[in-house]
Amino acid sequence: MESLVFGPVPSRRLGISLGVNNIPHKVCTYSCLYCQVGKTKKKPAERRKYYSPDSILQQVEKKLARLDCSNPDYISIVPNGEPTLDINLGELIVKLRTFGIPIAVITNGSLIDHKDVRQDIMLADYVSIKVDTVSPATWKIINKAHNELIFSSVLSGIEHFSKEYKGRLVTESMMIKGINDSEDELVSIALFLQKISPLIAYIAIPTRPPAFKNTIAAGERAVTLAYDIFTHYNLSAELLTAYEGNAFASSGNFEDDILSITAVHPMRKEAVMQLLEKSYATDERLKLLIDKGFIEKINYNKQEYYLRKFSNLKKK
Repeated sequence: MESLVFGPVPSRRLGISLGVNNIPHKVCTYSCLYCQVGKTKKKPAERRKYYSPDSILQQVEKKLARLDCSNPDYISIVPNGEPTLDINLGELIVKLRTFGIPIAVITNGSLIDHKDVRQDIMLADYVSIKVDTVSPATWKIINKAHNELIFSSVLSGIEHFSKEYKGRLVTESMMIKGINDSEDELVSIALFLQKISPLIAYIAIPTRPPAFKNTIAAGERAVTLAYDIFTHYNLSAELLTAYEGNAFASSGNFEDDILSITAVHPMRKEAVMQLLEKSYATDERLKLLIDKGFIEKINYNKQEYYLRKFSNLKKK
């Protein structure tokens, strides 16, 4: 079975996070301009079974036993698709709790108007919901949602969930130049976020290669404007504009680690070099993976990145 657990990886929000990939590659309700793992391959709007929660549990158990560091701060359900499409999500969260590590779910919120989805993610300790815009027109441009989704229902579902949820609720708004970084857009987002009172309203820009090449991160001026507007409306705003670091944990097997991490999380060159060193592996191991077509090296924003070649996700 393919690896459904990756990391631990450094997270700008969660400290050190062990990732769980409960959805097949790029099965998502959205195909966001800025997605770090490519364009959506399948865009369903109905929940269904994907992987067995027990098989994921076994992989988490094995990964934790092999770590060269202490337990991560969170086990994060943050797949390279939309986690709430998994009809077994609630069962998975309950089973993962047996490890005694807080559980986080990172969702785009697109299915949160469904009661069963809210009930499932209510079980998590930490929930992050995407709010890139509150404009239907901008939503279609940035998030490229499934055509059966109704944006007003998505927003009302987020409000409903925020009033019921007792854990740590945060939001993330990704700023894209010329699309959602105007003052009017930002004020509208802030007014909506006021209604749901997130613990933190994160303001983000793409820091890794985006799915759509012409996607440009909002500039410093727009990000500062967003921060000023959010704080003006009494939101606890924080920026997610910096690189998260290179503290990727090693299980001792360089090939397994880099293939599982880069399938959902492109890595900078310096992070890959550190992982090689932790695994006592040589540069030749990395070169071999590139030559065989498992890893791709690309340049973005003056940085060198390594990511899994998605056409070879099932090979090894």
